[in-house]
Amino acid sequence: MVEARSIEALSVCFTAGAFAGTVVAGGAACTVSAAALALAAAPVLLGKRLLSLKEPVSTGIILGSFLLLGFFSALSSAITTYPEADSFRDGLPLQAVEALRALIGSIPFPRAETAPLLTALLTGDRSGLAGETVAAFRGSGASHILALSGLHMGVLYLIIGKLLSLAGNTPAVRAVRSLVCIGAAAFFTLMTGASPSLVRAFLFILINEVAALTGRRRKPSRVLCLALLVQVVLDPGVLHSLGFQLSYLAMGGILLVYPAMEKWYPDSGKWDPLRRIWKAAALSISCQLTTAPLVWLRFHTFPKYFLLTNLLALPLTSAIMGTAVLTLILWALGCCPGLLISATDGLCTLLQRVLEIIASL
Repeated sequence: MVEARSIEALSVCFTAGAFAGTVVAGGAACTVSAAALALAAAPVLLGKRLLSLKEPVSTGIILGSFLLLGFFSALSSAITTYPEADSFRDGLPLQAVEALRALIGSIPFPRAETAPLLTALLTGDRSGLAGETVAAFRGSGASHILALSGLHMGVLYLIIGKLLSLAGNTPAVRAVRSLVCIGAAAFFTLMTGASPSLVRAFLFILINEVAALTGRRRKPSRVLCLALLVQVVLDPGVLHSLGFQLSYLAMGGILLVYPAMEKWYPDSGKWDPLRRIWKAAALSISCQLTTAPLVWLRFHTFPKYFLLTNLLALPLTSAIMGTAVLTLILWALGCCPGLLISATDGLCTLLQRVLEIIASL
């Protein structure tokens, strides 16, 4: 039996109601205003009724309330004008992303293709990429690497966490570290345009860090569903975004499928390179299992070599972002060694060559 207080159940019900509301709003725009006004009284009256009950409220009433609230929220958003995501980039975030592009462009990488690739990976701006590079990413099934997502946010989050961990592990230091991570993630999200997948990644970081600060248990499924609930509440229309759909489907695969697959190769307690490879393969397969049906439905295609691509490209991408961040920091400070610049350039070259080979298969 579903618990009435389960965040998973409440999130699913609200999201289902919101999706129904967006469908109704899109199919009958002329009736949206009237429907919203008619439904406006329902949650209010229902809430008053619930408050007057002396007996515990049933699970069905609570879940039904969230279903109705989601439906009403979507209808209301259809007649409300929200600021575009790019409008949040005005001011400091826009200045920061422009400064970051300029900083990347000022570094004397040996290859001309390196700076545009780093710009794409760190800011989401792919305008400088050569057509051959874009074709290699697309042909190898690695286009998702160029689209800023939880992968990029996660790598940056780990880098910041590792750097700040050098300050110690006292309660005060942990609190400051959490606040810095949240602030940096929020700023990066705004700076790069607040795409649905990045907003989802930011909410994950926010919920995890707040839970850590308050000493609450961090159950992955609850974090996922709470992030989903918050994001849909803020913008019900995001339900029709392909990036949003793929982001949550991929996370669903990681939470539901990956744990079972990972156990197929038991942990011996010793360092085992084959098990590390299996974990990376299981992670890739679990994401593909949940996202492939939607990709096929939308594009009628499927990346044949997705496993090979992810096993090779994802570690390289993580390494590139790590060395790139270090290169940028040291270059800005005026003390970046040429060896680090060459290493970052070499990793970018290797990534492009690997994807070109896979794309040619």
